Amino acid sequence: MQDMLVRLIGLPDISLEESRLLKKENIVFRRAIAPEKHLVCEWVLEQFGAYWKSETEISFTRQPVTCMLAQRGNDILGFACYESTAKNFFGPTGTLETERGKGIGRILLIKSLQAMREMGYAYAIIGGVGPAEFYQKAVNAKTIEGSEISVYENLIRKP
Repeated sequence: MQDMLVRLIGLPDISLEESRLLKKENIVFRRAIAPEKHLVCEWVLEQFGAYWKSETEISFTRQPVTCMLAQRGNDILGFACYESTAKNFFGPTGTLETERGKGIGRILLIKSLQAMREMGYAYAIIGGVGPAEFYQKAVNAKTIEGSEISVYENLIRKP
């Protein structure tokens, strides 16, 4: 898996999409807050595994928290973290399988990238990309040549 680079100037406007999902699906997009840490991290563990849970836990040590959520009522539908594994890195991110295809992941991505731009970054790195096509289409991300060897290179893995 390679890393990708995203220019943070001129990100797409998602306000209409966000408004549509709120009205049509009752989905709220927002930054997570500290009292939810245990619930969000348990959900990430159940849906996406221990590595992503660890990265999500780190996002709750930042002030403000660097984890965005999509929720319907009391149910988490998706999440996106940034500045968890490395400075200026986006990820991990995921949406419930039953909720995919609605644009939730795209909105979480762009809200996170907007927050990174507000931190003063002009570009952001999407680390260890799986669905490169999604990022190319959503935010015109470009593959970083030679990034196969990344911060995840020597990750300790369970046998």
